[in-house]
Amino acid sequence: MDDHGDCLFCKIISGQVPANVVCEDERCMAILDAFPVARGHTLVLLKQHRRNMLDAGGEDLEAMMRLAGRLAPAIMQATGAPGLNMFCNNEPCAGQVVPHLHFHLIPRREGDGLKHNWTQNPYEPGLAETVCRNIRAELEGVK
Repeated sequence: MDDHGDCLFCKIISGQVPANVVCEDERCMAILDAFPVARGHTLVLLKQHRRNMLDAGGEDLEAMMRLAGRLAPAIMQATGAPGLNMFCNNEPCAGQVVPHLHFHLIPRREGDGLKHNWTQNPYEPGLAETVCRNIRAELEGVK
């Protein structure tokens, strides 16, 4: 675990700040969110400090996904929730508040009032193909 000064999650991981630890392994820790949007809202934290998934390597993300995959059914069973959302906010414009890589696992129920406030906008003719081509070109540049 790298200590990054005032990083709240680094302080939780090192034991300097208390948290409700659900489980942990050598690379990750899962805690209950201190300000949950639903009962059982759990955060999967990477123990090594990475600002967000844009700074993480594949092994970091794989370790987090393995733990999230184990946690999701346990959270649903423990809370009686029939559904679950998982997401990761990357950068403040996407809602990232704590600059330390973490996934949110949020148990969901029909009519729980939680909403994704996004508007779906279909692509203009030909634009989807252009965007797809641009993303593939960027992937080719990734080593």
